[in-house]
Amino acid sequence: MHASESLAVDPATGLRRPVVVGHRGAPAYRPEHTAGSYELAIDLGAELIEPDVVVSRDGALVVRHENELSRSTDVAGRPEFAGRRTTRVVGERERSGWFAEDFTLAELRTLRAVERMPELRPLNTPYDGRFGVLTLAEVVELARRRSTAARPVRVLAELKKPRWAGEHGLPMVDLVAAELRRLGADTPDGTVVLQSFDAAALRELRAELGDAGPTMLQLVDDVAADDAMVTPAGLREVSTYAQGIAPSRHRILLRDADQAMTGVSTLVSQAHRAGLLVVPWTLRPENAFLPRHLRRGEDPAAPGDMQTEARLLFALGVDGLITDAPEIGLRARQELVTARDRTPTTR
Repeated sequence: MHASESLAVDPATGLRRPVVVGHRGAPAYRPEHTAGSYELAIDLGAELIEPDVVVSRDGALVVRHENELSRSTDVAGRPEFAGRRTTRVVGERERSGWFAEDFTLAELRTLRAVERMPELRPLNTPYDGRFGVLTLAEVVELARRRSTAARPVRVLAELKKPRWAGEHGLPMVDLVAAELRRLGADTPDGTVVLQSFDAAALRELRAELGDAGPTMLQLVDDVAADDAMVTPAGLREVSTYAQGIAPSRHRILLRDADQAMTGVSTLVSQAHRAGLLVVPWTLRPENAFLPRHLRRGEDPAAPGDMQTEARLLFALGVDGLITDAPEIGLRARQELVTARDRTPTTR
């Protein structure tokens, strides 16, 4: 099951072009996963917006970075929910806090979103409390409302730990398949593209929705457990159920332990040979997330040169990138296009 076309086609030329994905909206400027963040991402030019999806106690698909809620909502300060605080193992990590699966959708709707990284993004904290918790369907509706014939907007939905959810009585795979059908978003060119680190869940969704189902990307972390996925054999295996990979950018732009860039890998070309799109994550503008030579000053929260990082990824041939600052990604893409247009051709 190889990718036959890009996630986006330029309406003016009909040619494939790399896309810019607003990671959780535009969280460099607004609290993540909020209507304000998604709207701003689209205003800044993002062609896809990326919600993370978890499941409520009553089976609703809700949008939060993770099922633990205390870092991204005001739940810890809500006395009516004090008794819901608990400790559980999610994946291989023990976490304490308030978990989405212990709340109904109606209860989740009473919570208000807050900035998840206030130490790095203090300018986002004035927006704390302004926005509520969204469902996947509401993000799809937002994207469709903001779409035009000249500029369609799609949703890149990340399914968070679907196998773990299923083991705890919340069948995320089945819920997602049913919701995509209900929304009319279960086709390759539909509003929703799916991604997950959980390969088994993506395989189940492919079996459930068929080869004519939605486009899927296999998320790949930069940890040893995911190394097998980016071997030639691993990439061929991914191509049997997904149309692309969404690898950590560190798998492409290599760094050492001191965060100095040491070179580039051949992952983009290898994945393309396997017929897969490549959409790396996550580019962020703050110094804390950039390689050393692109940092500007000593303040981890200060903006560095993310545009150069994005430009290098585009030059290496990625099919898109996922970023907290969509407008910077778009400037990098345009910079590369302009440079190519100025390059003389030989006959």
